[in-house]
Amino acid sequence: MRGGVHPEFHKITSDKDTIKSLPIPPRLVVPLQQHIGEEPPLTVNIGDKVLKGQALSTYGRSSYGATVHASSSGVVSDIRAHPLPHPSGMSGVCVIIETDGADEWIDSVTDTEPLPIECSMLTRQVLLRRIESAGVVGLGGAAFPTAVKLAVTAQQPIMTLIINAAECEPFISCDDSLMRERASEIVTGIKILLQLLEPAQCLIGIEDNKPQAIAALRMALFETEEAIDLRVIPTQYPSGDARQLTHILTGIQIPKNQHSVESGVLCHNIATAYAVYKAVVLNQPLLSRIVTVAGDGIKESCNVEALIGTPISFIIENLGGYTAKAERLIMGGPMMGFAMPSDELPIVKASNCILVSSKEALALAKDSGIDPISAAGFCDTKKTVMPCIRCNKCAEVCPVNLLPQQLYWHARAHDFEKVTEHKLADCIECGACGYVCPSHIPLVDYFRFAKAEIKSQQQTTLKSSRSRERFEFNELRKQRVKEEREAKRQQHKQALLQKKAAAEAADIKSEVITEDAEKIAKQDAIKAAIARAKAKKAAMNEPAKKERNPDAV
Repeated sequence: MRGGVHPEFHKITSDKDTIKSLPIPPRLVVPLQQHIGEEPPLTVNIGDKVLKGQALSTYGRSSYGATVHASSSGVVSDIRAHPLPHPSGMSGVCVIIETDGADEWIDSVTDTEPLPIECSMLTRQVLLRRIESAGVVGLGGAAFPTAVKLAVTAQQPIMTLIINAAECEPFISCDDSLMRERASEIVTGIKILLQLLEPAQCLIGIEDNKPQAIAALRMALFETEEAIDLRVIPTQYPSGDARQLTHILTGIQIPKNQHSVESGVLCHNIATAYAVYKAVVLNQPLLSRIVTVAGDGIKESCNVEALIGTPISFIIENLGGYTAKAERLIMGGPMMGFAMPSDELPIVKASNCILVSSKEALALAKDSGIDPISAAGFCDTKKTVMPCIRCNKCAEVCPVNLLPQQLYWHARAHDFEKVTEHKLADCIECGACGYVCPSHIPLVDYFRFAKAEIKSQQQTTLKSSRSRERFEFNELRKQRVKEEREAKRQQHKQALLQKKAAAEAADIKSEVITEDAEKIAKQDAIKAAIARAKAKKAAMNEPAKKERNPDAV
């Protein structure tokens, strides 16, 4: 991999013990939108009794949605907007469930037929339906609906299935603990993915700083007949990025404007494979996930299995609470994570780490001249942000071959056209550039700020374009209506003229007929008068004939 850094990974603090189970929290805050795509419609109302595994929303493959379920049984006390664990600090519609402690399961989690003993007996449609109805999304961070991702491959054959087990972010060890303790279930989930995709090869990419997880996976793979190749790669950040891992394992470089599917490659996180196993084999929806809780601001660092919707404060409380060094609360790792304004935010499907840290270990960027969108990054709080000295270290460590210093200058000057020309869209926001910056410039903050502004401008342009299109369409419609009315008027006028002409022609013909009739009548009258005159004359000549010839009688 080009570039990259080798920070202190600090994984041993949270990875030393087994996954810890938490009690059922008294309240669950379940956001409806825990996936990329549209917010799904609700299926419950305030006051409804819900059971564990009951769907709170519907899903739609066309809208890139995913079903959200009740993580435990209880009563829906409220449905309202609630702050979400997101870099933007936005709020979203959440279902508030007051749990009853019974943790009572719904009788039928999905409406699919009972599971046969062998997964190979299930058809592709049944497998996809189980994964879809279980609300499984990518647990590596993107939260893209897994069923949608798998269904797209029906039109595009997959040559290589990559299972991402690198987990390169410092402090985060949730996938490591999952592999160590549940390797056989993960392999079963991978076999289900192989059954769906039928790729030519399957590669598991894992960094060499996870020896116990490597051993557990090798043992589980030894017991399967599937051709799954476990590839151990050097530990380097950010090798866990899907495009970087694909390049490391296969040599294929996927362009930023192209999906990996178009290159015949599909990448799934190791935790997603485990969620697929639970959805298909156990017929259980995605109700919980493994979360790393670490940092010097918490008394006990470990990996916990938390229900979706569990408030962060509840987790911290069950791990002994905060220490005196608790000054920063981060969702995610120190390189790509973001600050949270409150510990009342809930755990969602994309939550993989809660980092509670002191200012000395991890701090917000200060005096940067912009409003930071993120809070992550190893920053020395004793030093202020200094001007860029153009040392080029940021360009040397950039894994996607960008020029961060140029992007920084243009983003700071709000020259977003130049920022776009320097391929800001290719930035994966790994934070490697900010990590090595001797001037402590929060580069990723500027890049995220520029991306947000470009997106806002694009939305404004799109809205303006749509308004212009609507105006032009309305003007064309008015012109068309005017032309249609004029055409109808002309047509009506022509019809009237034709009618008038026909009437005039009929009048002329009537006059000719009348004149002919009068002429004939006169001729008949003359003929009748002549006939009468002849008859009268003949009657007058009759007596004279008798006198001249008396014997004629």
